[in-house]
Amino acid sequence: MKVALDAMGGDHAPQINITGAIEALRDFPKLTHLYLVGEETALQKECAAQGLDLKNPRVSIVHAAEVIGMAEPGAKSVRRKKQSSISIAMDMVKEGTADAFVSAGNTGAAVAAATIKLRCLKGIDRAGIASPLPNEHGICNILDAGANPEAKPEHLVAYAVMGTAFARHVLGVAEPRVGLMSNGEEEEKGTTFTKETFKRLKDTPGINFIGNVEGHDLFETKLDIVLCDGFVGNIVLKSVEATAKAVSKWLKTEIKETPLRMAGAVLAQGAFKALKAKSSYETYGGSPLLGVNGVVIIAHGSSTGLAVRNAIRVAVETVEHKINPRIEEAMAELPSCAPVEMVKKALHID
Repeated sequence: MKVALDAMGGDHAPQINITGAIEALRDFPKLTHLYLVGEETALQKECAAQGLDLKNPRVSIVHAAEVIGMAEPGAKSVRRKKQSSISIAMDMVKEGTADAFVSAGNTGAAVAAATIKLRCLKGIDRAGIASPLPNEHGICNILDAGANPEAKPEHLVAYAVMGTAFARHVLGVAEPRVGLMSNGEEEEKGTTFTKETFKRLKDTPGINFIGNVEGHDLFETKLDIVLCDGFVGNIVLKSVEATAKAVSKWLKTEIKETPLRMAGAVLAQGAFKALKAKSSYETYGGSPLLGVNGVVIIAHGSSTGLAVRNAIRVAVETVEHKINPRIEEAMAELPSCAPVEMVKKALHID
């Protein structure tokens, strides 16, 4: 299995990417080759500093003269910087040189490059990012977490189908539970957008739709997929991450207030480490961009080496379980009707 890693992507590139590459090559024997895509001289220097032997037949550098910065506009940068590490790595997936793409770089650019170069799968109009959140029952994936901020109801129906396929075939969930993010669990709650989406989801075969869910359900309810547009999803995801960091900071401050608290913290050190591992994005690595004709994994911009290592793991698992053929099979089973007819059916209009 071959993976193209955007080695220049991320807030701390290329150092964290080389660290993650070393760990991935050590831990994942199914990773037959890892392409480090980026500025050759910089990557050679970092590989030497960290002891990554480029004579290893499982790893090689692919030169990319340009880098798309984290703050640059996505689609425009992809078109303007054709020699960027994101563009070249994505081309490798398009051409079949690599089986998957992994990047902790500019999310907008990665989504744009995937959409432009790989195109969407048959039956899919918009790709969506599935980002994992830990809860009491396991993992809950927010879909979409930022790829499509102006989604339509039909896009969320496709997300439900794709998310169900991903949870079932990659995550091993026998009967994935799908909820729709709203401001109340009652069917009549929400905006015109969520109400119409609700009606369509009720009539969609092949998904286990449990209805509307609220913010607290992300952590308390047994859920595998929570649907929303990319605007809402991205805000939810960043709010959750910021809250976790704030609580951690506040807890450390309070613990240091007295010697007794510090002594108690030493005794509870194991619990703190377990909680950190469960709640940290590093554990989950990366989020798949579902719906494009290739495997694309998007990691957090502030990823560490461990996060990159786990993003590569997600890429390997996603390729291994053949998620895209599964999605196409599921989409093909949906009732085929024109968009206007779908709206009429959803709204019960004769």
